Amino acid sequence: MTPEHSFSQELSSCLVARLPDSFYDRVEEGSIMPKKSNGFSFTDNGLILDDDARALLETDVVILATGYKGDEKLKSIFKSPIFQRCIIGSSDFSVPLYRYYLLASLAIIGYPGSGSNLYTSEMMCRWLAHLLDNGFKLPSMMEMEKDVLKWERYMKQYSGKHYRRSCIAVLHIWYNDQLCKDMGCNPKRKKGFYAELFQPYGTMDYADVTPARC
Repeated sequence: MTPEHSFSQELSSCLVARLPDSFYDRVEEGSIMPKKSNGFSFTDNGLILDDDARALLETDVVILATGYKGDEKLKSIFKSPIFQRCIIGSSDFSVPLYRYYLLASLAIIGYPGSGSNLYTSEMMCRWLAHLLDNGFKLPSMMEMEKDVLKWERYMKQYSGKHYRRSCIAVLHIWYNDQLCKDMGCNPKRKKGFYAELFQPYGTMDYADVTPARC
C-alpha cells in the first residue's frame, strides 16, 4: 500500500486513492487483504498468487485493481498500425492531443483525468459544441503543436514517469479558463472580487457556459 511516487506526482498524475470508510480498519483486522502479484490462479476456496505459490488465500470476493492506461485504449480504437503509431507516438512523448482531447478532427471526450471526470467531460462537450457551431476557430497547426508541447513539459516536470496519464486535476480551474477563453466566455465566473479570490470553483460556476450566453 506504500506508494512509490512522491506526493506531488500523486496529485499531478491523478494517482490519489479514494477509499471507502473503515478501509484501513478492515485491513488491520484481516477482512481485506491487499496483495500485489504479477499473476494469480483461482481455486475452489480462493486464489494462489504467482509470487507466492505456496500460500492459498481463502477469499469470498476478489477485486482486481489492475489500473487504467488511457493511451492503450486510444490505440485500440484504430486498426491501422500507422494510425496506432500516430496516436500513441513514442514512449518519450505524451499523446499529442490539443486541449488534451482533440486530434486533428477527432474529439476524444473524457480522456484527461481530473477530480471529477463528468465535470471535465461536460466542459469539453460545451467547447466542442461551440466549435461545431462556428463559435470560434482553432489556431494554426503550429500553435496547437506548441500548446501540446507546453502541456507535455509540465507533465514531465511534475508527474515524473507518470506523465502519460494526462491528468489535469491540479490545473483544473486553469484548464477551464482556457476553454472559456476559446469560447469567448469570461473565465472569471464569480460575482465580485473577493468571491473570485476566496470561493472555490465548482460545476455551477460553468452552468451557463453556452454559445448563446457567451
